[in-house]
Amino acid sequence: MGPPQARRCLLRLVLFDLDDTLVDLAGAFRRWAVEFAAAHGLPGGAVPWLVDAGRRGPKDRFFAAVGARFGLAAPGELWAAYRARMPELVVPRPGVVEGVAALRSAGWLVGVVTNGQVDNQVGKLRGTGLLDLLDGWCASGEAGVRKPDPSLFRLAARRCGWRGGVGWVVGDDPVLDVVGGRAAGLRTCWVGAGRPWPGGLAEPDRVVEDTHLAISGLLAEPV
Repeated sequence: MGPPQARRCLLRLVLFDLDDTLVDLAGAFRRWAVEFAAAHGLPGGAVPWLVDAGRRGPKDRFFAAVGARFGLAAPGELWAAYRARMPELVVPRPGVVEGVAALRSAGWLVGVVTNGQVDNQVGKLRGTGLLDLLDGWCASGEAGVRKPDPSLFRLAARRCGWRGGVGWVVGDDPVLDVVGGRAAGLRTCWVGAGRPWPGGLAEPDRVVEDTHLAISGLLAEPV
């Protein structure tokens, strides 16, 4: 048996995606859209449009489109208000907080790798109680690269103190999480939520219905 530091470097690692994997972003976004439409007196049909448009691309582009469509000035200020509000609206997926704590107790290194601005993403982690359970995290807004770039996963792994051994990525996006995680040399678990795996992509190592089941599978891994 090697020295304690060497043993720690070979511990098992899991990197979780944040939005719609650890936390229910879709539900929070719908609640935000209802609030936003009411606060700005937007016309009927605005909420479905906001929810649909908000699924695609970076949020700076989304708020530029919102400003143009509804005649709202200062899209940068709208985006800043959104970043401040969303951490107050998100809730963790069922069993996630307890599951992450169980992984840590079982000797796993646990991290988060996420696209997004630091204030928004860290606010979600702090507000849901997840931040204090992590060994490390990495957000694209401060790293200068976005998933599926494998360098973002490697940076998150280093911040967790991992230097080798068994490593997993758990996420809900086939390209950002599975393709990116595999390119970084990690095993992959896709949270499919009943969706079919898209054609043309190499399949993940594991497919589960929800994040709680992904965590249960990791806890059942042999040491």
